[in-house]
Amino acid sequence: MSHRGSRVLRLDALARVEGEAALHLVLHDGTVEEARLRIYEPPRFFEAFLIGRGHREPPDITARICGICPVAYQMTSCQAIERACGVTVGGPLAELRRLLYFGEWIESQSLHIHLLHAPDFLGHPSAVELARDQRAAVERGLRIKQAGNAIMEQLGGRAIHPINVRLGGFYRVPAPEELVPLGERLRRAHDDALETVRWVAGFDFPETVYDGPLLALQDPGRYAIDSGTPAVMAAGTGPDATSVRTFLTEEFDQHVVERQVPHSTALVSELDGRHYLTGSLARYAVSGRWLHPSALDAARSAGLGEPSAGAVCRNPFRSIVVRAVEVVHALAEALLIVEAYEPPDRPHIEVPPRRATGCAATEAPRGLLYHRYAMDADGNLTAARIVPPTAQNQAAIEDDLRRQLQSRLNVPGEPAGQEELTDLCERAVRNHDPCISCSAHFLDLTVERG
Repeated sequence: MSHRGSRVLRLDALARVEGEAALHLVLHDGTVEEARLRIYEPPRFFEAFLIGRGHREPPDITARICGICPVAYQMTSCQAIERACGVTVGGPLAELRRLLYFGEWIESQSLHIHLLHAPDFLGHPSAVELARDQRAAVERGLRIKQAGNAIMEQLGGRAIHPINVRLGGFYRVPAPEELVPLGERLRRAHDDALETVRWVAGFDFPETVYDGPLLALQDPGRYAIDSGTPAVMAAGTGPDATSVRTFLTEEFDQHVVERQVPHSTALVSELDGRHYLTGSLARYAVSGRWLHPSALDAARSAGLGEPSAGAVCRNPFRSIVVRAVEVVHALAEALLIVEAYEPPDRPHIEVPPRRATGCAATEAPRGLLYHRYAMDADGNLTAARIVPPTAQNQAAIEDDLRRQLQSRLNVPGEPAGQEELTDLCERAVRNHDPCISCSAHFLDLTVERG
């Protein structure tokens, strides 16, 4: 087909993503010359207005960064400040924190799978149309999400922006009998999650590969979520591409460098000078062998290979399968915590301030989240840095868009029209589940032909 001349494609609002963003594409003589993901929401200056706040305040303040994954911000904030103060939270309190984090994973991943991502594979413009066609699948997804919400409400006090989290632990911890109904709900949701894996594994997945570096936490012996060391799986797809190197969380700033770009209010990150991907595909590549046995079985049955042998999935379209497997893992591990729960002696330990700097990283549903804080002797913050997953993934998403579009342009036949290009671009972005903020808009595509 002929692609002579230039075309500028402007996708003014991306649909079924959490937040507001747009896409600017420049095509010239059949080549995709530019793909810019424009995150145009106004900056919210969280790092700036944390300065001067007391060291107990960041967990509650940073939770407001995101209504979908507030626990990720709370847990990372708590750990960074606790490390600065020389405090380690362990035992039942750490397990309760992990349980709360699982609750967020369950509800967030289920939301994306069933309401935002699955319609792409089944030919529906939204979850409303999908529910008309596959009501049982959507209802199953909502039941799973409700199980995650139940954990959030039980431990966090409410499903959105939990209010029971504090430095050193919680304001209140549950009695064992309070978790019994939760256990029963998790068992039912685990069965639903296994069915969801079977469902999404049957989708039609375009063949594509992301061959850049993958960044995720590694915590040998378990699938890293709330703790671990940053680990990088090498770029490429050859035999040597499964090698993993690690660096200390305290060295994060030396490896991950943020820069401002004109087209985005989000900073763009590079890992040792290269764009990279964090999130489900990266976690599965780095830690897949440590999934819960039921999740391992689900991954094998879904065609993801043998995780215990280091299987890697680099197809962004199949990220929906990996997320479904992660939901199985989160439910199974959450149930283990509930069944073994013994209440701690007290709901929290004290975290006295001191002049120091501390940092931490955890795995939000969308990828690695990094916080670093410096404070004076009174505990007042003097510096703050927060690096969210979507900002880290922005350059990788743009690269993925270029490759997806170029592959389509190289196919002989009729030139791609506006509707097809719009659909392709939206699907490519949604593969990465970007969390830009908390709204969804329809995407309008304008094509200017030179």
